[in-house]
Amino acid sequence: MRRALLALAASVMLAAAPVAVAQAAEDKYAQNGDVKIHYVASGKGPLVVMIHGYPDFSGSWTYLTPKLNDAYRVVAIDTRGYNLSDKPVGVENYEMPKLVEDVAAVIRAEGYQKATVLGHDWGGSQAWMFAFTHPEMLDNLIVLSTPHPQLFMREMQTNPAQQASSQYARNFQKEGSEAGMTAEGLARRIQDPALKEKYIEAFKRSSFSAMMNYYRANYPREVGPGAKRPFVPENPAPINVPLLVIHGMKDTALLSAGHSGTWDKAAKDTTLVMVPNAGHFVQFDAADLVNTTIRNWLDARRPAQ
Repeated sequence: MRRALLALAASVMLAAAPVAVAQAAEDKYAQNGDVKIHYVASGKGPLVVMIHGYPDFSGSWTYLTPKLNDAYRVVAIDTRGYNLSDKPVGVENYEMPKLVEDVAAVIRAEGYQKATVLGHDWGGSQAWMFAFTHPEMLDNLIVLSTPHPQLFMREMQTNPAQQASSQYARNFQKEGSEAGMTAEGLARRIQDPALKEKYIEAFKRSSFSAMMNYYRANYPREVGPGAKRPFVPENPAPINVPLLVIHGMKDTALLSAGHSGTWDKAAKDTTLVMVPNAGHFVQFDAADLVNTTIRNWLDARRPAQ
């Protein structure tokens, strides 16, 4: 009898448990002036806009999207120059204010007034800058790897380790730095064969010169006390929404010291997650931890229905 009751209870629990249903993805476009931005959207609910970095594309969020889109409207952008988005010619077309307006255009194209903005690497820079320039359009801010711009510049001015680690970026600024780049080379870090093929296809559709223009337009050209970064306001207002920062401590491009003091740049609750055994692409190196952290963090801050 006891066994039968236990079996009955288990069957009731299983019947009551929510069943994850695959959410169909849509290819969509937003228009920012003359530039068309491609993005992949799925799910319903509060809007989460995700922005990749270098070298990447909307597929950067392959593992995160299905963990969110049962309860959120999840949008993964191809930033300008990448994959199916437009690839305008000229360094000036990759200046940060234009990149930020691409994000705003996607939010408007989705018919939302506000969104959680999530970014990694250059996408993280765009996310920070979006918070500075469009606070009225922001619900939450999530940044992977990229320090607050003022804190990053502190490191570039004073920290010899970060100065040395950033040499690759100043090399990218040089004319012709894209010569010799290949789609296969850029995708070499991807381990899953099927996903790697998608990366190669996306990079073949991308502009290598556009990738380098992000650095030419927005990255400091020197290190030391005189180092400056274009477009970063001198005294940006504190981040006035909940803030989550996740960093892989084996990141050799953006060092973990750059996040020290993040809490002083925020006016709302701030969560820092430091992952000891992950590198720069923390969303791949520690996918389970990153995905679970983001989902639980968002659910805890979701407005009551």
